[in-house]
Amino acid sequence: MFPLFRLAYIILICLRYRLDELVLSGIRHPLAYGLLKVLRFGRPPKMERGVRLRKALESLGPIFVKFGQVLSTRRDLIPLDIAVELALLQDRVPPFPSAQAAAIIENALGASPHTLFRHFEVDPVASASIAQVHYAILHDGREVAVKVLRPGMREVLEKDLALMRVVAGLVERLAPDARRLKPRQVVAEFHTYLHDELDLVREASNCSQLRRNFSPESGRPPLLIVPEVYWEYTATTVFTMEWMRGIPVSHIERLEQAGVDRKELARMGVEIFFTQVFEDGFFHADMHPGNIYVSDDPATLGRYIALDFGIVGTLSEFDKNYLAQNFLAFFRRDYRRVAQLHIESGWAPPTTREEELEGAVRAVCEPYFDRPLSEISLGQVLLRLFQTSRRFNVEIQPQLVLLQKTLLNVEGMGRELDPGLDLWKTAKPYLERWMHQRIGLPGLRRQLDKEATQWAQLMPQLPRLVHTKLSRPDAGPAIYAELQRLTESQRRSNRLLSALVVVLAAGVGVAVWALLR
Repeated sequence: MFPLFRLAYIILICLRYRLDELVLSGIRHPLAYGLLKVLRFGRPPKMERGVRLRKALESLGPIFVKFGQVLSTRRDLIPLDIAVELALLQDRVPPFPSAQAAAIIENALGASPHTLFRHFEVDPVASASIAQVHYAILHDGREVAVKVLRPGMREVLEKDLALMRVVAGLVERLAPDARRLKPRQVVAEFHTYLHDELDLVREASNCSQLRRNFSPESGRPPLLIVPEVYWEYTATTVFTMEWMRGIPVSHIERLEQAGVDRKELARMGVEIFFTQVFEDGFFHADMHPGNIYVSDDPATLGRYIALDFGIVGTLSEFDKNYLAQNFLAFFRRDYRRVAQLHIESGWAPPTTREEELEGAVRAVCEPYFDRPLSEISLGQVLLRLFQTSRRFNVEIQPQLVLLQKTLLNVEGMGRELDPGLDLWKTAKPYLERWMHQRIGLPGLRRQLDKEATQWAQLMPQLPRLVHTKLSRPDAGPAIYAELQRLTESQRRSNRLLSALVVVLAAGVGVAVWALLR
């Protein structure tokens, strides 16, 4: 049954916050425009449009809050002032009853939390729109965080998504100017994202992968701490991980009191980001201050701690190469190369004029070089490039939009820690070193090592494969002879057809001559 009452409530909230003004200017359908004009009431809004939209989404509940958070990452589609305001959305959701949490744990893991754990804190330590977290202690004394999915989330999700799809379709039909925002595509993307986040096993696997990438066995400097996953206490609706202690990265005074070097911390954040992107192609894509802590343990003082792994980004080797070359071309002010990369990647139509795209990229990038590098936002530059590229029908890949949003988060955190952070100065040597390792002899050696197993299986078979090929009669002459036969047959057919035409012409000529006589 279509949720009409829910739809009516949504319409009332939209009118309360005067969201009609956001769409009224784009409505072209006369009946819809007239209806909206009739429904408008009250004084003109005093709050900015982004603030009104944020408050409306908070009033509509957790699914709409999540939708706003996801929409804030699509700065290539929505106006910047709205995206900035939506990024402030917080999951201010009251916790659900502890008895329900206990029932969900028992249903998922086969025993009550008081049996599974030596101690289970009844009151949650954190509560968000999708899940809440309880503190617990295992029987062997290890401290853990138990994340429990909110009950009934899937049912609520499906109902609200059905409404969003209807509204997105109406907006596309009634407001032609809104079609470029691709509302139905955005809702579909949100559907995929939220279904992934409702599966806590998926989040746990993301956590496990990130921990493995930064483990001591990886050979990397100890830059990032990722909690251990306890799989025997994890299911689709329950995720149990190592309990982490630290200072939120946004609490500057507490970091200073703990003796953390803020400048080094900012530099490490940039290195962690580029390591995830260009070496692993797997990155934590929700790096806002609420999900990033800093260790205050003397043994690991000043190391980052990552939390909440519901959103991750992945990049292919093609994506990594494309990004690295774009960044380096931009650092060197080689705008022609940036244009060429867009066309070579296939994201710009092959008919795009290279010099026109180069001029557009130059217009975006050149003004930035008149300012100190420490004042330039690399994330904003990337955003402007995406927006400019849209004029040339460039298809911006979702994983790159997610990366651009994460880069903005990293820049924001880094400059809060160190206002003089020069992200470019930190990133350029890293990218140049990465490209050298990828394209030079180290890259060749690494690729040979990677393919060695496959070649080890194939090499012993080469003599047999060569002998088999040589012992078989060459099909080339037979194919050539068949082509010759077909060509000759076609020639005979053409000669026969010509003769028939001549005979018919002669016959017609004789008949005409007889009639004239």
